[in-house]
Amino acid sequence: NSMKDYIKHDEWCVIERGFDPELNEVSESLCSIGNGRMGQRANFEEKYTGKTLQGSYVAGVYYPDKTRVGWWKNGYPEYFAKVLNAANWIGIDVEIDGEVLDLALCEVLDFERILNMKEGVLYRNCTVKTATGKVVQLNSTRFCSIVNDELGAIKYSITPINFSGKITITPYVDADVKNKDSNYDEKFWSEVMEKVKRRSGVVVAETLKTKFQVATAMRFDLYVNNIRIDFDSIQVKSEKYISCHVDVKVKQNETLTVYKFGANLSSENHPITDIAEQSLMVVKKAQKIGFDVLLAEHIAAWYKKWERSDITIEGDVAAQQGIRFNIFHMMQTYTGEDERLNIGPKGFTGEKYGGSTYWDTEAYCLPFYLATADQKVARQLLVYRYKHLQKAIENAAKLGFTDGAALYPMVTMNGEECHNEWEITFEEIHRNGAIAYAIFDYIRYTNDEAYLIEYGAEVLLGIARFWAQRVHFSERKGQYVMHGVTGPNEYDNNVSNNWYTNYIAKWCLTYAKQALEYVRVSDIFSYEILLEKTKFDAKKEYAKWDDICAKMFLPYDEKLNIWLQQEDYMDKEQILVKDLDEKHRPLNQKWSWDRILRSCFIKQADVLQGMYFFEDDFSLEDIRRNFEFYEPRTVHESSLSPCVHVILAAALGMNEKAYEMYLRTARLDLDDYNNDTEDGLHITSMAGTWMSVVKGFGGMRVKDNMVHFTPFLPKQWKGFAFKVNFRNNVLEVNVRENETVITNISGDDITIILNGKPLLLKKK
Repeated sequence: NSMKDYIKHDEWCVIERGFDPELNEVSESLCSIGNGRMGQRANFEEKYTGKTLQGSYVAGVYYPDKTRVGWWKNGYPEYFAKVLNAANWIGIDVEIDGEVLDLALCEVLDFERILNMKEGVLYRNCTVKTATGKVVQLNSTRFCSIVNDELGAIKYSITPINFSGKITITPYVDADVKNKDSNYDEKFWSEVMEKVKRRSGVVVAETLKTKFQVATAMRFDLYVNNIRIDFDSIQVKSEKYISCHVDVKVKQNETLTVYKFGANLSSENHPITDIAEQSLMVVKKAQKIGFDVLLAEHIAAWYKKWERSDITIEGDVAAQQGIRFNIFHMMQTYTGEDERLNIGPKGFTGEKYGGSTYWDTEAYCLPFYLATADQKVARQLLVYRYKHLQKAIENAAKLGFTDGAALYPMVTMNGEECHNEWEITFEEIHRNGAIAYAIFDYIRYTNDEAYLIEYGAEVLLGIARFWAQRVHFSERKGQYVMHGVTGPNEYDNNVSNNWYTNYIAKWCLTYAKQALEYVRVSDIFSYEILLEKTKFDAKKEYAKWDDICAKMFLPYDEKLNIWLQQEDYMDKEQILVKDLDEKHRPLNQKWSWDRILRSCFIKQADVLQGMYFFEDDFSLEDIRRNFEFYEPRTVHESSLSPCVHVILAAALGMNEKAYEMYLRTARLDLDDYNNDTEDGLHITSMAGTWMSVVKGFGGMRVKDNMVHFTPFLPKQWKGFAFKVNFRNNVLEVNVRENETVITNISGDDITIILNGKPLLLKKK
């Protein structure tokens, strides 16, 4: 574990002081900015020939990279969806008296890169000395507007410190880019058009195969010492590239400033006939409004977001920075504005995992958006899956399921499966349960039962039909069993009767029946339409479901009194993680896959994932026995693991354990725990960090239409506070050593439960 502790601890900012080229890609990930529609790694505007992952991303745009395997299996996904590196809109090449400015070739005298998370703004200030001894100061301010999500803006200043001379600046747009993760360095964009004028231009490029078009436009102004100057430019056009080349004479200590506006418009949102003109209009309008006004509006909008979602921690700056870092990246990855979008595991910070949507969304991210944003944001995440229902039915059909059985994909862009490891694609079917659980979770939280009539019941029916066909009856056991699955613990594949999968399958059948009955009783007209559309035979299908639920096999060990992760789990050699030599960790980088699969080690919560989801089904004693058995065997090599353990440990009163697990999630990326931050951030696990504080330390639960809190204060902190939006009441929970204060900030009077006692909170 080579924790890189080079980021300064600060409550609101990610600060890098001094430049270490070896860490540049990590910093580029950490300081990425985005607005839900597009995003940008913290690359330099000017040319940089050192280690960098140039990354600019436009939501919803992908390339179906043909799956490359030496063998083929029926039902195998056609492609692996790649998140595409899109046109570089930030580029501003700089030459000083003909010498190219490149930090890799300069002596860096002074350097800071700051992501101000409160404002959503990236700053860079540095002083460099070129090979010929010229000293220049650079200052850059950049943001992706959260107010207009197709717009980005840059203020880029250069000041000659020890000379007067000619500075040549070349603002450009370059769509001739490639993905670091492409097979054989192939490129994914083809040229549509370029257009360039004196101080503006646009490149339109189209993705191969999927035919998405993206128009990337720019427009710029030049100022010397805050006075706007007129200029002529040399315009350059080549394949997928445009630029304007301007020479400016600058005296010693005068500041030349470039204001550059960039726009990304996608054919997902605009007709291709006028996408180029529209993008030029966006930057023209932005330039009229001006950088300062756009920046002020953007910052004001971020303040508003923080008002709802901030978590404050007193007495621990590292923890405070960690939680805000997680909340910030969640908010800039997904805004809920567009039901076609979802939350990629890397957001807009890198290419890895190619693909946008995993079960992470339903299992980990939904609670964050439920409590920190308007109800419609969480609803959009569910509507997204409803829109993919037909595709889920097709996915199941490819694997031999019939009659409207639906299997949601492990990874997807548009509802089609695009994950290509068979033991996960075909076997990790518990994801289907997470989709159903999200509907339940959403309704429990919002009381929006009408959702079942409009969308939910139909999705639950498709999922229930899948489970009813996926189990089979074992004559020998006299019970229903499920073979050939991989549970959440991916360090065991192709097992029989994974407890979590069997449990969630049984739960889905029960819940689907309740949902369908709710629709029948409350809206017979909608129910009739649903029957017709899905050819649902209630009597026959319910009988089958009831039989499965009554006879589902759930592996249990009588001697240890625990649920078994899968049937033969106790046959494995039982070694605890603490008895494993550190040099073997992380297993996934040190051991062969075969050795991992034979071991008893667990990648992430599996049995405990089920106990977290269905906490009310088990006694605290049950949960404790299972926790004390499984946690010591868990290596937490998935970023999604620690948060589940925090929440359970807190419920069990194991406060030290809860805090130790919390530290694993809070600064995962900031301290580069897993040595992989340079590839991008772990966006979906960030939601887990939020849950660790709110559900773990805050003990928040929703039961019987009421919100409950059972808080505890980690002894490392002086206090912490968070806000949740529960059914149009915004509640602020402030936890101190000897007291918890809960304030009803907005909404009507509400009764909540604190430490088991009802309290009426009058509206403020």
